[in-house]
Amino acid sequence: MNEQKQTILIVDDNIDTVELLRKRLRAEGYNTEEAYDGEEALKKVYESFPDLIVLDVMMPKMDGYEVCKRLKTDERTSFIPVIMLTAKSDVESKVKGLDIGADDYVPKPFDYRELSARIRSLLARKESSQKAIEEKRTEAVRKLIDSLSHEIRNPIVSIAGFARKVYDSLPPGDPNKPYLMTILQESERLERLLKEILNLKMIAIGFVENVDPKVATEEVLDELGREIEDKMIEVETDFRDVSHVYIDKEHLKIVLRNIIKNAIEAMEKSEKRLLRIFLEQAGNEILIKISDTGKGIPKDLIKKIFDPFFTSKVYGPGLGLTVALTIVQYYRGFISVESEPGKGSTFIIRIPVKRE
Repeated sequence: MNEQKQTILIVDDNIDTVELLRKRLRAEGYNTEEAYDGEEALKKVYESFPDLIVLDVMMPKMDGYEVCKRLKTDERTSFIPVIMLTAKSDVESKVKGLDIGADDYVPKPFDYRELSARIRSLLARKESSQKAIEEKRTEAVRKLIDSLSHEIRNPIVSIAGFARKVYDSLPPGDPNKPYLMTILQESERLERLLKEILNLKMIAIGFVENVDPKVATEEVLDELGREIEDKMIEVETDFRDVSHVYIDKEHLKIVLRNIIKNAIEAMEKSEKRLLRIFLEQAGNEILIKISDTGKGIPKDLIKKIFDPFFTSKVYGPGLGLTVALTIVQYYRGFISVESEPGKGSTFIIRIPVKRE
């Protein structure tokens, strides 16, 4: 698999220096961006958020010290490593650069081999630091969800178990039976919510691989086949030839399953019950369109349906759509919705292709 190239921003008012570094760095496999003064440098940083910046000190409009200071005092850019270049080799200039947050300092004229080694070292350090932070977050999320799941599941099981025993022991027509049935139904709903919470855990812990969206969609339809048949829903599919997506297969199936189940729910009282699933490739994206002939969603509620536990006349409270959106965004994709009350809805899932 080809890893995504790292981007280095070269900032220097000397065109020859910029051209030299651009050629050398690209030859080593990096992407580069170039800027020729301090103001342009800041603009480029906020446009592309490079992985590292090679920054000259002496520049027009805004010198390198001021650029570095602004970047290091901004939470959005403080993590980007900065190597400062300058013709000054005195200790005072070096100390000033390091004091304002520069990660390294290379005097001109420089040996490119040394600069290259320092770039590799800083990028490796940054990657290692980010990986450690991500691992800590993942472990914290996992422990929190495990703890919550355990603490919630035990009372649910007890409540449902005892309610079922009492319900079964009562004679037909007992006035308490409807209340007990409500308890049982609400317990089942809590169980479903708990499963959705566990799906959030899976977002943080996954196995990424090349996945055929067609196969994943077919597997979900097979899983939901009994429910689709029982509710007399007709299914139409149109699967075009598409590339694989680099994703955790179960993550993709959770997205599909949650949206399809919502489509099934939306058509519960519809005379015409048609589920359409369309799959195609548009440039570097895979598009999965899931349409139903259900109630439709009022325009003012479309954005709210992805909120946790949002309740409407179309969808009941839950985390299904919230989890679906979270997963798709995790893989830098999007979900959009087209809907017309009384005619149905179409969910459009866009997921970028990442090739091996």
